[in-house]
Amino acid sequence: MTTQREGELYMLGLALLEAWFPILSIVAIGHIGALHTYAFSLLASILFFVIVMIRKNLFVELRNPHAYKDLLLTSFWITTLFVFVFLGMQYTSAGNMSVIIFMQVLFSYLYFNVFGDEKLDKVHTLGAIMMVIGAVIIMIPKELVLNRGDILIMIAAAIAPIANFYSKRTRKHCSSETILGFRTVVALPVIGLFAWVFEPAVSYHDITQALPYVTLIGFLIFGLSKIFWMEALHRIDITKLSAMLAIIPMITIFFAYLYLGEVPTFRQLSGVVPVLLGGYLLTKPVKTHK
Repeated sequence: MTTQREGELYMLGLALLEAWFPILSIVAIGHIGALHTYAFSLLASILFFVIVMIRKNLFVELRNPHAYKDLLLTSFWITTLFVFVFLGMQYTSAGNMSVIIFMQVLFSYLYFNVFGDEKLDKVHTLGAIMMVIGAVIIMIPKELVLNRGDILIMIAAAIAPIANFYSKRTRKHCSSETILGFRTVVALPVIGLFAWVFEPAVSYHDITQALPYVTLIGFLIFGLSKIFWMEALHRIDITKLSAMLAIIPMITIFFAYLYLGEVPTFRQLSGVVPVLLGGYLLTKPVKTHK
């Protein structure tokens, strides 16, 4: 199996997990607020990474002094990204959030292809364009009205490629579990303080209502899916990997139908075709000529 194919399989696993993120987050935010949801999700993910790092004996990687600069930069950008995401989801719809956060494909293309050194060939470029078109068709609502939540999500989309860049660079020094575990430990006290200062206190009842959702976010979204993301990022160009995120809205629609009873529209179903065709082109091996 090629390195590219391994990365694509990690991306598929990531998509199956990340598709639940808007559903779980919006429900949890309704009980305890955005920053408290982020803080409790980080608390759950710490337990996940401590267990994983102990079992794999990964704490020795933290002895590498050359890794700390990139570890801190990665932690800063990922934490900042999710602050904007959680705050934005308080003021916008899940549909708007899915469309706008997907704009990271455009920012990735600008950062790394237009102004950077990563280049996609014509076949993969066509696939990326088709997946973007399909994702917009699937998720765009009838009326896309820009509000402060949309602006916050757009800022997160612009930050995402930067976070991916430092994550990819840090992966050369440490394993995915070490990077994400370090980021979680650094982020938790900061986000916990912000939640305590800027949000109302939450009751025990509210916490118990949100607990199943933040636990799933911590273990599956901040834990397992982020490991899949780091492993995919280690094997695939950032622009290509970002474009492959187009499959997530399609899976979210399916899960939302099963869990929330939301029936997809004809427009959303019609967007499945370019997503699938674009995904095929984007993952198609291209022969190189010497």
